[in-house]
Amino acid sequence: MRYSLLLHYPEPAEGTIDPELIAETMRAFDAYGKALHQAGVLIAAEVLQPSAVTTTVTRRTGAMVVQDGPFADTKEALAGVFVLDLPDLDAAIGWAEKCPAAGFGVIEIRPAATSIVDGAWTAR
Repeated sequence: MRYSLLLHYPEPAEGTIDPELIAETMRAFDAYGKALHQAGVLIAAEVLQPSAVTTTVTRRTGAMVVQDGPFADTKEALAGVFVLDLPDLDAAIGWAEKCPAAGFGVIEIRPAATSIVDGAWTAR
């Protein structure tokens, strides 16, 4: 089953985090990503740019509306995503616990309902 680990945490202002802490965090995420890969469970991982560069698109009113900035005005933002192929929720919780973001943010674990695999939709 595929699970997405959705990493949410406050977005710091530019220059407010010590560069050594940034380097340490990058090393921790590098080790985490390599561990996921070596375990054979990593499907994809994305670190997202800040929400300030977000563009939202909707046609809820019938006309297309394109807007700069995030849809939700929250203190925490979606900062990254890991898509994993795991046997069950317990395994997903185990990997989420090891994620460096667990130390400073919230990790939402969400199972996939359907996925496109090799060009075809697959129910999970």
